[in-house]
Amino acid sequence: MSEADALPERESMDFDVVIVGAGPAGLSAAIRLKQIAEEKGEDVSVVVLEKGSEVGAHILSGAVVDPIGIDALLPDWREEADTPFKTEVTADHFLLLGPAGSIRLPNFIMPRLMNNHGNYIVSLGNVCRWLAEKAEALGVEIYPGFAAAEVLYDDAGKVVGVATGDMGVGRDGKPNANYTRGMELRGKYVLIGEGVRGSLAKELIKRFELDADCDVPKFGIGLKELWQIDPAKHRPGLVQHSFGWPLDNRTGGGSFLYHLEDNQVAVGFVVHLGYKNPYLSPFDEFQRFKTHPAIRDTFEGGKRISYGARAITEGGYQSVPKLSFPGGLLIGCSAGFVNLPRIKGSHNAILSGKLAAEQVMDALAAGRDNAELTEFDTAWRESAIGADLKPVRNVKPLWSRFGTLLGIGIGGFDMWTNELFGFSLFGTLKHGKRDSESLEPAAKHTPIAYPKPDNEVSFDKLSSVFLSNTNHEEDQPIHLKVADMALQKSSEHDVYAGPSNRYCPAGVYEWIEEGEDAPRFQINAQNCVHCKTCDIKDPNGNITWTVPEGAGGPNYPNM
Repeated sequence: MSEADALPERESMDFDVVIVGAGPAGLSAAIRLKQIAEEKGEDVSVVVLEKGSEVGAHILSGAVVDPIGIDALLPDWREEADTPFKTEVTADHFLLLGPAGSIRLPNFIMPRLMNNHGNYIVSLGNVCRWLAEKAEALGVEIYPGFAAAEVLYDDAGKVVGVATGDMGVGRDGKPNANYTRGMELRGKYVLIGEGVRGSLAKELIKRFELDADCDVPKFGIGLKELWQIDPAKHRPGLVQHSFGWPLDNRTGGGSFLYHLEDNQVAVGFVVHLGYKNPYLSPFDEFQRFKTHPAIRDTFEGGKRISYGARAITEGGYQSVPKLSFPGGLLIGCSAGFVNLPRIKGSHNAILSGKLAAEQVMDALAAGRDNAELTEFDTAWRESAIGADLKPVRNVKPLWSRFGTLLGIGIGGFDMWTNELFGFSLFGTLKHGKRDSESLEPAAKHTPIAYPKPDNEVSFDKLSSVFLSNTNHEEDQPIHLKVADMALQKSSEHDVYAGPSNRYCPAGVYEWIEEGEDAPRFQINAQNCVHCKTCDIKDPNGNITWTVPEGAGGPNYPNM
């Protein structure tokens, strides 16, 4: 008898719809399913699985939210006494940064879709907690702390549910005294809203070849801190974006400063993961950015409250894969619905969850269980999501092709032609290489000498990870899988000078250069903030991110 055969059978629970991920997409889908069921006087069972310790624990976003999504889902939300949408945008600034100064770009030259007036500065984690309350009030079951680790298929290959990971498995891969078998949650439909580069979405895309007819995916890494600042410097409703320094013209990225309520400022930095220099460190670029004369004053005398990081989908319209598979749909960031120039995706996530729920309810009403809802692939492009993403589809490839200054200029012109005339002179451009293919050998570059943190506005990586409240059960298998350790040494270390130590924003990866077995690749999995950058940027695609035990990872209070 094999070790697998000796394990106890998993318990099983049946639902009409199983949703993976309690983010904006998953919760919106759950709410809409129950709304429609209530309208029709029907009973539809819905469960939402969330790998974080609580709803919102793994949610990190800027975030300036376009209310178009929440208006469609909950049209009466403005009449409520207390919502997480507390700070409406009052001022919108765009800066070009140089090494010592800055230029504010006039708002009138910006395409209309870049205007943030009427949007809200929020904690997206708090928005999700609020949506979870709405969902539970409608009868949705939400299970935080349970990581969906496996897709379940029937004999015909249709998706019929998911299974949560086993708990109490030791570092050696064997059950320990705290072992608990995972549970199967079976449904007539499964909606995958697990966020960027989720492990189940990756499996489904590969198994069903959902990316056969789309462009390559593109990603960025977003790093964020939440600060309590001097009340005299606080400007509630101010939204400020910048590009330029400290990144060079060939490295895409930019920053944001959002003034929320209660003297809080969210500051973030995005680096496009198509960068070439293996010595570049997104974390250190972020810390250096805060020392710029136009930025530093905001934070002097303030207190850093929280830190986190996550990958961002940047491929846009042409990189969205087929979203339907037999038995379910990809939604939200699992689908890739972020509008890169607007730095927004939550409105499209909400709209995608709502649209998916409507498609599923139509199928259930017609008796089509575990069917392939191919109509969803047409519906999203014809909806407000497609209308949001299509006009900006060339901004990313133009930026990558021509660099920051010229690329943004041409991209802005392209957005204007799309807005005014409904077409692009460029058609639909291709992205080119995957981000894992973009790094150049270290021999072509010079190491970057980053300044030491001053512990006033700039900080080191480990003290930052501490603020993310990241925690993992130590006695469990490492959830970051290296397929070929010899390849990691011969290529990632010897050719590219160990970029994993720099692209990871949490100090997970180290090359130990001393001792008998040096150099040795060390994985500090307990530091992982689940950004999934390693799964995207490793030059050989040699690292795979998988879910750890449920409730592991960051615990963001209000990011």
